[in-house]
Amino acid sequence: MLQLALTHRSFSYEAGGLPTNERMEFLGDAVLGLVVTDELYAKFPDLDESRLSPLRSGVVNMRALAQIARDINLGQYLRIGKGEEATNGRDKNSILADSLEALVGAIYLEHGYTKSAEIILNLLRPAIDSAQNSGAALDGKTALQELAASLGLTSPEYEIGESGPDHDKSFTAIAILSGERFPQGLGKSKREAEQSAAKLACDLLASRNNK
Repeated sequence: MLQLALTHRSFSYEAGGLPTNERMEFLGDAVLGLVVTDELYAKFPDLDESRLSPLRSGVVNMRALAQIARDINLGQYLRIGKGEEATNGRDKNSILADSLEALVGAIYLEHGYTKSAEIILNLLRPAIDSAQNSGAALDGKTALQELAASLGLTSPEYEIGESGPDHDKSFTAIAILSGERFPQGLGKSKREAEQSAAKLACDLLASRNNK
């Protein structure tokens, strides 16, 4: 089961069609979402859905999950194809995040919800605490809109890009204010990518303003 969770489709393709971790990834994504939602619901009883949703997105997104995968050195254990190996696939955000979700799916199948939740929260609790302390409970796009207005900048616009097959798309977003393009945000949906881009722009503008 662990071997399956670590088998990327690129390895499967080159090995003649072995089973991949995509079904486990699908399951693990749902388990992660439920555990984090359950934790945030209990931790922030005064926040409504409009603030809980972006907070969850700040904790469970491609970049955050990929960093957790790096923290536990997951990349070195992945079974990936030669093509991905040659292009540093072991350190790609999308592959790391998907593989972490697949690993969660395997843990859930083997040990059930309670043990899975314990492990997930051990991994994600620093991100949850960081999000709380940095004010990530506020909607990133709303925060950027308000910051831009306070600095006399134009309202943010977002340039969206997408890649990957229909069943496994990744999205990028770039916030543009007063003609300036800010760092690219990533996500598995347009909303998640826009939220990521908004937070990056907010952080950069706030850093400039505090100097």
